[in-house]
Amino acid sequence: MKIFIAGASGRIGTKLTRDLLNDGHEVIGGARNTDKVVKDNHVTPVKFDLHESVEQMAQMIGKVDAIYFTAGSGAKDLLQTDAFGAVKLMQAAAKNGVKRFIMLSALFSLEPNRWRTVKGLDGLTDYNIAKFFADNYLLHTDLDYTILQPTVMIDKPGTGKITVDDGEFGHNPADDVARTLADILKYQNTKCRIIKMREGETPIDEALSQI
Repeated sequence: MKIFIAGASGRIGTKLTRDLLNDGHEVIGGARNTDKVVKDNHVTPVKFDLHESVEQMAQMIGKVDAIYFTAGSGAKDLLQTDAFGAVKLMQAAAKNGVKRFIMLSALFSLEPNRWRTVKGLDGLTDYNIAKFFADNYLLHTDLDYTILQPTVMIDKPGTGKITVDDGEFGHNPADDVARTLADILKYQNTKCRIIKMREGETPIDEALSQI
């Protein structure tokens, strides 16, 4: 498959690129700084700015089989990047006839009543608001979406094992988040689904196959 990643130079985007390459896919890595995109014969780096118009985004994406949104502004540009940038990417996907759209989101992004009651999320309200509006927009498109909602990501080695859909707060090694994003492509049952995840004891493939 040919796959476009928005945010390909970020922590998760970089790991996801490597995972998709290992799975035999071709990757178009969209990033503001293309020098930071993984260098490989099967990766095409593309200068990509979420501030651009839908038409410009569509031209840069071209014809692909799936699109990932893994971009993030680090709370510095929540409206234009995390919220509206994501929406424009969805519109560009539709414009190009790309049905498969996988969104990296955050735990409880669509459940505002949880934001101030869960320790660890109470300081991320503005970020969660941005994700809330982007995810809600995605739910009302005709795209074959998957919204992945990991808990807090940490930089420790991945285990290849997760827990899905129980909605408990916890942690996720970034390696496991990227691997889960990549593996979502393998399973038809992940289409039009919201998947909560945290670290656990179930192999990623098994967890996704049982959703």
